[in-house]
Amino acid sequence: MSMRQTLGVLLAGGAGERLFPLTQNRAKPAVPFGGIYRVIDVTLSNCINSDLRKIFILTQYKALSLNHHVRHGWFNVFAHDLDEFIEIIPPQKRVGESWYLGTADAVRQNLYSVNSVEGIKYVLILSGDHIYKMDYSLMLRQHIDSGTEVTISTIEIPIAEASRFGIIKADSSGKIYGFQEKPAQPEPSARNPSCSNVSMGIYIFNRDTLTQVLEDDARDVNSSHDFGKDIIPRLIERHRVHSYRFVDENKKEAQYWLDVGTIQAYYDANMDLIAVSPQFNLYDKSWPIRTYQRQYPPAKFVFAQEGKRMGIAVDSIVSSGCIISGGRVVNSVLSPDVRVNSYCEIDKSILLSHVTIGRYSRIRNAIIDRDVHLSEHTVIGFSPEEDKRKYHVSETGIVVVVKQEADA
Repeated sequence: MSMRQTLGVLLAGGAGERLFPLTQNRAKPAVPFGGIYRVIDVTLSNCINSDLRKIFILTQYKALSLNHHVRHGWFNVFAHDLDEFIEIIPPQKRVGESWYLGTADAVRQNLYSVNSVEGIKYVLILSGDHIYKMDYSLMLRQHIDSGTEVTISTIEIPIAEASRFGIIKADSSGKIYGFQEKPAQPEPSARNPSCSNVSMGIYIFNRDTLTQVLEDDARDVNSSHDFGKDIIPRLIERHRVHSYRFVDENKKEAQYWLDVGTIQAYYDANMDLIAVSPQFNLYDKSWPIRTYQRQYPPAKFVFAQEGKRMGIAVDSIVSSGCIISGGRVVNSVLSPDVRVNSYCEIDKSILLSHVTIGRYSRIRNAIIDRDVHLSEHTVIGFSPEEDKRKYHVSETGIVVVVKQEADA
C-alpha cells in the first residue's frame, strides 16, 4: 500500500553538457542505450518493477524526442482509471519568471503539482540518467520503519572515483551526520577503507518535509538550489535523515550503478553489454527493462553465395531492421534500421538508428549518431589528427560523428 502513497519525481531536464555532441539535439535521458533503449528506460523500468505507479517527469532542455519516446512507450503501461499515471511536466514558470535554477528548484517550481496528487505521503526523487537496477519499495519500507523524514540511497565506490559525487557520513544505525559535496579528498567509508560512501541522487521525502525545505531554500539568496550542494547539508542539521544502502537487483557479484554523463562512460556502458557475461544484465526476465520500439522487420545478414563476401556480426548487439550486407561487424552495438554495406569493417563502435555505412568503409572506436550516412571509403578511428579535423573526439579518443559533420 505504501508505494500507492508515493509519488515519483524524475528529474530529466539537465543539459548533459559532458555528453555533447550526443546531447546537441536531445536531452541526456533520451540518448539511446544498448541498441533499442533510451537511458531513461532504465529508471522507468525500476519504477514499474518496484510497483511505483505515479510518476512526474520534469523536463527542460531539448525535450522533444524524450517526450515522444515517453508518450509512445510508457503512457499505455499505466491504468489511469486506477489513479496510475506518468506525466511529462515542462517548465511552467508557475512561481516566477526564471527557468529551473537547480535540481531542487525544479521540484520546488512544481510543488503545486506534487501537492495536488491525492493520498500522497512520500515523494521519491530520481534522476533519469543513471544505469542501475533497484527496488525502490525496499528503500521506502526502511524509510517508514525508521520513522525518518528523509532517506538518501548510498553506494560504496572506490575512493579514486568518489570526488565526482557527494560523500555521505553515517553512523552504525544509518543516521547521516555529515555530507561533503564532491570533495577533492573523499573520506573513506567506515565499512570499507578503500571506498567512499556516496549519494546516488535518490531521495525519499515525507511530502510535508519536502515542501518545507524547498520553500526555505527558495528564500535563501545565497543558495544554488541544488539537492546535493544546498538541500542535503541543511537537512542534516535540522531533520532526521538516514542512509539506505543500495540493494542491487542486477544479480551480479559487484554492484552496478553508473552515471553515463560522459562520452567515455556512455561508450563503456554500451561496450559492456556485448560481453559474454556483461556486468549489466539485459536478459533477466525477473527484472525486465521496458522500452518503446517502432515496427521494423527482423535483422538480416547477407550474402551466403560463393564468391560474395558474407555479412557477419560477432560479439555484437544487432537490433531490428538492420541489414549487414557483405560487411563485418565486431564488438559493436547497432540500433534499429542500420545498414552496413559490402566490404565494411566496423569494430568497437556504436551505430545509432538509421545510420548507413557506405562500401569499403572502416570504422572503429566511434559513436555514429542517428541519421548519419557515411559515404564509401570513409575511414574513422585510425588517424587521430584526421578525426579531430572532421569530427568531435573525446579526451579518451572516442570519435563521435553527428549528422552535421557527416554532411559537411
